[in-house]
Amino acid sequence: MAKLTSHTLNGTDGSHASAIPVTLEHVISKKSIFSSRMDSGGRLSVDIDPKDLIAGDNYQLIFNVSEYWKERKIFNSEILNEITVRFKVNDVFGSYHIPVILSPNSYTVWKSL
Repeated sequence: MAKLTSHTLNGTDGSHASAIPVTLEHVISKKSIFSSRMDSGGRLSVDIDPKDLIAGDNYQLIFNVSEYWKERKIFNSEILNEITVRFKVNDVFGSYHIPVILSPNSYTVWKSL
């Protein structure tokens, strides 16, 4: 099994960004691999069947953040209603961690080893 994990943090107040819907798709085919939500601690951990991945191909993790900001009554946050992070799956049995710091009009992603 491959393992995909993520952690989302609210950059405006430092809290964990919970309940954000997230989807993993194959970039070229747009095939959905899974859909889920960040947990109450802003974390995601999903095991992925290696048969659902293609080594060397690109995938995108899509965070739907529009409702998250609306619930916090952050106005003028319509610029980023989705955050898409594209990454290459080199090993269909590998582990991939995608941490994200969110703010209403920007985000930060980095490679976590």
